[in-house]
Amino acid sequence: MLKYRNHLSEMPSYDGVERDYRIKVNANECNLNLPPLVEERVMSRLSRIAFNRYPNEQYDDLRDQIARNFNVDMDQILLGSGSSEIIEKVFYAFGGSARRRIVYPSPSFSMYKIYAKAAEAQAIEFALDENYDLDVDRFISTVRESKAQLAVVCNPNNPTGNVLAVDRIEEIVRSIDCAVLLDEAYVEFYGRSAAGLVKKYPNLLVARTFSKAYGLAGARVGYMIAHRDVTRMIEKTFMPYHLNVLSLATADIVYQMRDEFVPRIQMMVAERKRMSERLSGLSGVKVYPSATNFLLMKYDRAAALNARLEELDIGVRCFKNNARLENCLRISMGTREENDAWFAAIEKFVKEATA
Repeated sequence: MLKYRNHLSEMPSYDGVERDYRIKVNANECNLNLPPLVEERVMSRLSRIAFNRYPNEQYDDLRDQIARNFNVDMDQILLGSGSSEIIEKVFYAFGGSARRRIVYPSPSFSMYKIYAKAAEAQAIEFALDENYDLDVDRFISTVRESKAQLAVVCNPNNPTGNVLAVDRIEEIVRSIDCAVLLDEAYVEFYGRSAAGLVKKYPNLLVARTFSKAYGLAGARVGYMIAHRDVTRMIEKTFMPYHLNVLSLATADIVYQMRDEFVPRIQMMVAERKRMSERLSGLSGVKVYPSATNFLLMKYDRAAALNARLEELDIGVRCFKNNARLENCLRISMGTREENDAWFAAIEKFVKEATA
């Protein structure tokens, strides 16, 4: 009989299996591939890759470029396989036993719970209010009273889409003495980052990704900005050469040419606003405010609606097993044509249900 690590069978799992829908708006991806000029530069760069060498130079090239953009030293930047790996390593670094506590909002990114479990830390879920807003004063009190080693804030929050103003984030960081991890996976759609606070507060860690606004979900690249003492410790949790040379070279070109992505970011924001207005006009549908590339809607027949969309080969995210997100669907912004198509299907279903 094989003897696995204690409690491994109790570990929650993340369903990462993706169906190839006709219209795929379930994973908060960018539904457009790289801009043509960026793709051309990427392919040219990849053609010169030394596949027989470990990725040393490419790792530092990308770190240096990000550091210069944020006006920090290169040793304040860590790279990971998406921001997800960075978050996992931060949890690992501040976890280690049930006596060590990690506070994070709920509902929020579903991997927080899994990473806390993997880090063998005590997970403390901080409930957002009925509108999915984070009560800052109560959050600070919870972190203090629990004597937490790590507090997590997702801004804008996934899957609810709402935000905290930068001054409220600063209030949190200033008011507690433990590490604060700020997950800014969707910040490019919001436009107001708190990364500048890293220079002022050594307990702040900011995680960001290339997967959303820059459309590199398949390449898996993310980064963290923090005080050099923090990055030095978190770096100990990574394996050597944990990012491959292809992803690093691609992300380096994309970051150099990030201005090429501004028009599509603006397009996704415009589509989010347009679709929010259209969905809000449907009977029985509630749409929550969003500063991301997706919308969260609530509808009392959400499960049946999701089943209908599945029949039409349209994929959205249904939260039927989450009590805090009962009757909610999350819909990523696709192209204008894709958005019109999924909206037409939802509109038809709602009208038939109320006829």
